[in-house]
Amino acid sequence: MAFEVNDLPNIDAEQFSALDHDALCTSGAGHAPKILLLYGSLRQRSFSRLVTEEAARLLQAMGAETRIFNPSGLPLPDDAAASHPKVQELRELVQWCEGMAWCSPERHGAMTSIMKTQIDWIPLSLGAVRPTQGKTLAVMQVCGGSQSFNTVNQMRILGRWMRMITIPNQSSVAKAFMEFDDNNRMKPSAYYNRIVDVMEELVKFTLLTRGCSDYLTDRYSERVESAEQLSARVNQRSI
Repeated sequence: MAFEVNDLPNIDAEQFSALDHDALCTSGAGHAPKILLLYGSLRQRSFSRLVTEEAARLLQAMGAETRIFNPSGLPLPDDAAASHPKVQELRELVQWCEGMAWCSPERHGAMTSIMKTQIDWIPLSLGAVRPTQGKTLAVMQVCGGSQSFNTVNQMRILGRWMRMITIPNQSSVAKAFMEFDDNNRMKPSAYYNRIVDVMEELVKFTLLTRGCSDYLTDRYSERVESAEQLSARVNQRSI
């Protein structure tokens, strides 16, 4: 579905432009960047979901293909088999995408259990393949009170652990309940502009790296192992 700038009322149309693929010296597939978005709340009016929906609109306007995973019904880690339909849906989306955007509320100074459950269901390996390795990642959070960065900092650690290319920019929306109108659209603000910046950077990094992500994440220590040794190591029984 193509999006028009007119559908983004907070955007300054004179300053917003499609990304120049040639300027990025991109290589590899010429299809639209594939971005998976995850959010961390099941509330009926979830501000992390609303931020995620705003981010998806922006990504589509920038030429990306987006999919949003609904975490409702996803079981707790280890409380169901990996064959559970919601687990399979999430894992298929992770394999489909070239980049991700994570947005969680901050609860008790940390990301929510709903956000962490989604990340915990993403396997570190499928055979000898790490399904998140080399994919790009943008992190965002919403706050009920003053601005904090606890949640985005935690998600950065997780992204690094999962060998993702986490972009430098990030977003933290303070008093998120004040930032949306009665139609659940985000009001014009510096917070909104930062989300535009983050999504723009995510698309750029995805275009820059997706054609060479295997090369960027190729490691000497793993090249000296045989395929059989690597598969045996990464598939050890979980603690």
